[in-house]
Amino acid sequence: MSGLPLLFKKEGLIERHQVEGIDPSDRYFNRAVLVNRVAAGYAGKVTYEAFAVEGSAHPTTGAAVKSVVEKLLSFGFTQLRTRLNFKGTRYLAEKETWTDYPDLPS
Repeated sequence: MSGLPLLFKKEGLIERHQVEGIDPSDRYFNRAVLVNRVAAGYAGKVTYEAFAVEGSAHPTTGAAVKSVVEKLLSFGFTQLRTRLNFKGTRYLAEKETWTDYPDLPS
Protein backbone atom coordinates (compact mmCIF):
# COMPACT_ATOMS: atom_id res chain seq x y z
CA MET A 1 0.00 0.00 0.00
CA SER A 2 1.30 3.46 -0.81
CA GLY A 3 2.01 6.09 1.80
CA LEU A 4 -0.65 8.43 0.41
CA PRO A 5 -3.41 9.47 2.81
CA LEU A 6 -6.62 7.54 2.18
CA LEU A 7 -8.33 10.77 1.12
CA PHE A 8 -6.04 11.13 -1.89
CA LYS A 9 -5.82 7.49 -2.92
CA LYS A 10 -7.72 7.09 -6.17
CA GLU A 11 -8.32 3.34 -6.37
CA GLY A 12 -7.13 0.30 -4.44
CA LEU A 13 -7.32 -1.29 -0.98
CA ILE A 14 -8.78 1.08 1.62
CA GLU A 15 -9.93 -1.16 4.50
CA ARG A 16 -9.74 -4.75 5.62
CA HIS A 17 -12.66 -6.15 7.62
CA GLN A 18 -12.92 -9.50 9.35
CA VAL A 19 -15.97 -11.68 8.70
CA GLU A 20 -16.74 -14.79 10.67
CA GLY A 21 -19.62 -17.18 10.99
CA ILE A 22 -20.79 -20.63 9.91
CA ASP A 23 -20.38 -21.89 6.34
CA PRO A 24 -23.04 -23.94 4.49
CA SER A 25 -21.41 -27.22 5.62
CA ASP A 26 -21.83 -26.10 9.27
CA ARG A 27 -18.15 -25.25 9.90
CA TYR A 28 -16.89 -22.10 11.61
CA PHE A 29 -14.91 -19.78 9.30
CA ASN A 30 -13.01 -16.50 9.58
CA ARG A 31 -11.80 -14.48 6.55
CA ALA A 32 -10.82 -10.98 5.47
CA VAL A 33 -13.16 -8.79 3.43
CA LEU A 34 -11.01 -6.49 1.32
CA VAL A 35 -12.66 -3.14 0.62
CA ASN A 36 -11.30 -1.31 -2.42
CA ARG A 37 -12.00 2.16 -3.71
CA VAL A 38 -13.39 1.81 -7.21
CA ALA A 39 -14.65 4.33 -9.76
CA ALA A 40 -18.24 4.06 -8.45
CA GLY A 41 -17.35 4.19 -4.71
CA TYR A 42 -16.30 1.14 -2.68
CA ALA A 43 -16.57 -2.60 -3.31
CA GLY A 44 -15.78 -5.52 -1.03
CA LYS A 45 -14.51 -9.01 -1.82
CA VAL A 46 -13.95 -12.16 0.24
CA THR A 47 -12.48 -15.51 -0.78
CA TYR A 48 -13.43 -18.66 1.11
CA GLU A 49 -11.62 -21.77 -0.08
CA ALA A 50 -12.20 -21.70 -3.89
CA PHE A 51 -15.32 -19.55 -3.52
CA ALA A 52 -14.98 -15.79 -4.20
CA VAL A 53 -17.77 -13.34 -3.43
CA GLU A 54 -17.66 -9.76 -4.62
CA GLY A 55 -20.22 -7.16 -3.61
CA SER A 56 -21.47 -4.35 -5.77
CA ALA A 57 -20.11 -0.78 -5.57
CA HIS A 58 -21.56 1.47 -2.84
CA PRO A 59 -20.97 5.03 -1.61
CA THR A 60 -19.64 3.89 1.81
CA THR A 61 -17.28 1.16 3.01
CA GLY A 62 -19.92 -0.09 5.46
CA ALA A 63 -22.43 -0.59 2.66
CA ALA A 64 -19.77 -2.38 0.60
CA VAL A 65 -19.12 -4.86 3.45
CA LYS A 66 -22.86 -5.35 3.98
CA SER A 67 -23.23 -6.17 0.28
CA VAL A 68 -20.66 -8.98 0.60
CA VAL A 69 -22.35 -10.30 3.76
CA GLU A 70 -25.76 -10.33 2.07
CA LYS A 71 -24.34 -12.43 -0.77
CA LEU A 72 -22.76 -14.86 1.71
CA LEU A 73 -26.11 -15.16 3.50
CA SER A 74 -27.82 -15.92 0.18
CA PHE A 75 -25.36 -18.80 -0.37
CA GLY A 76 -26.26 -20.38 2.99
CA PHE A 77 -23.71 -18.85 5.36
CA THR A 78 -25.15 -18.06 8.82
CA GLN A 79 -24.33 -16.29 12.10
CA LEU A 80 -22.23 -13.71 10.26
CA ARG A 81 -20.54 -10.78 11.92
CA THR A 82 -17.88 -8.30 10.80
CA ARG A 83 -15.52 -5.73 12.24
CA LEU A 84 -12.98 -3.32 10.83
CA ASN A 85 -9.43 -4.67 11.24
CA PHE A 86 -7.31 -2.26 9.17
CA LYS A 87 -7.94 1.24 7.86
CA GLY A 88 -5.09 1.77 5.44
CA THR A 89 -2.12 0.29 7.32
CA ARG A 90 -3.47 1.16 10.79
CA TYR A 91 -4.59 -1.86 12.86
CA LEU A 92 -7.90 -1.20 14.65
CA ALA A 93 -9.53 -4.55 15.43
CA GLU A 94 -9.14 -4.44 19.19
CA LYS A 95 -10.87 -1.03 19.24
CA GLU A 96 -13.71 -1.79 16.86
CA THR A 97 -17.03 -3.40 17.76
CA TRP A 98 -18.57 -6.31 15.90
CA THR A 99 -21.56 -5.83 13.58
CA ASP A 100 -23.93 -8.81 13.64
CA TYR A 101 -26.12 -9.68 10.66
CA PRO A 102 -29.39 -11.59 11.01
CA ASP A 103 -29.70 -14.91 9.21
CA LEU A 104 -32.13 -15.15 6.33
CA PRO A 105 -35.52 -16.62 7.27
CA SER A 106 -35.73 -20.38 6.76
